[in-house]
Amino acid sequence: MDHAALKQFVTAARHLHFAHAARALSIPRSELIATMRSIESQLGYELFDSSASSTQLTAEGEAFLVDAERQLASSARAAAASAAKPGGKAKASKGKGRAPAVKGQQKPGRKRQSR
Repeated sequence: MDHAALKQFVTAARHLHFAHAARALSIPRSELIATMRSIESQLGYELFDSSASSTQLTAEGEAFLVDAERQLASSARAAAASAAKPGGKAKASKGKGRAPAVKGQQKPGRKRQSR
């Protein structure tokens, strides 16, 4: 299952209001509803009770919510574990530069112009 779809489902299940969940996710409400229908068709059962006057989770939806939260938490732990650790040795730039000029000495690789 897609990580973004799981995140959208968990947000919708916590808010129990599609418009508020869509606003929290910064996506259109129609996209959120389409994602929920897609998840329901993949799973083969309804996650939200469509007969209720307000948005409610079905028993299967509540069970799937626990599983989805567990999957999101494990993927967040895996991402945190694979992230680079802060600190370490700083690496200097290996660009082509030249040493600072010393007063009274000629530049390396260049002869003085004779008169």
